[in-house]
Amino acid sequence: MVIAESDLEWRFSGPGGPGGQHANTSNTRVEVVFNIADSTSLDEATRSRLMAALGPSIRVVCAATRSQHRNREMARDLLEARVRRALVVTPARRATRPSRAAAERRLAAKRTQAARKQRRRWRPHDE
Repeated sequence: MVIAESDLEWRFSGPGGPGGQHANTSNTRVEVVFNIADSTSLDEATRSRLMAALGPSIRVVCAATRSQHRNREMARDLLEARVRRALVVTPARRATRPSRAAAERRLAAKRTQAARKQRRRWRPHDE
């Protein structure tokens, strides 16, 4: 799947928080918005799957580095990862039963634990 660059809306702003001269003058914080509902690069099945998983739009913000170019790359990578995760089809879980050996192991472990606790109990001495 390829997302057209025209489907992405980029915004840039100054990073939040304290900083020196560089932070006050450069717009390194990057925000990218991908509007799934209005996208021209998605087919209907992909669009409906993404909208069910993520909603009508995806917003990613990155202000990790002092470089706008690097933040832009990181935001694009984060957006790609979210879209990939949303498109993964998880197989339906089939209900299974534990095997007889597993059930016997569990019950044996319970008996062992019960015996251990029984031995720890206080009993009055015969006098």
